[in-house]
Amino acid sequence: WQIESVKPQRLTQQLDRFSPVFKPVANHNFNLEYEKKKKSEGKMVRADRQVVLDMLFSAFEKHQYYSFKDLVDITKQPVAYLKEIMRDIGTCHCKGTHKSTWELKPEYCHYQPVRQVFFTAD
Repeated sequence: WQIESVKPQRLTQQLDRFSPVFKPVANHNFNLEYEKKKKSEGKMVRADRQVVLDMLFSAFEKHQYYSFKDLVDITKQPVAYLKEIMRDIGTCHCKGTHKSTWELKPEYCHYQPVRQVFFTAD
């Protein structure tokens, strides 16, 4: 049993012929599609601040919380520029159920806070 335990678990074998199953590819199809998409969209260009604010407010009318990636997709603005605007008008939740999402500050949102209604039994 000592001889068995000293034997290596894996052995290397020399192949007689080349197996062309896995050939290296310079650029995969999904990379090419991504490059085409990036070229067609072009670079992100800063829009006027008021235009971006209008886009953000219309988005926040639909939902209360957004991840930052979603906001970038909605506005098509550079990350640094959008983050600067969001710091002015919104708050980022770091904990809780809405972790890593942005919400408008209370002075910018027009929706009412949720009130609890208690019913009494007659």
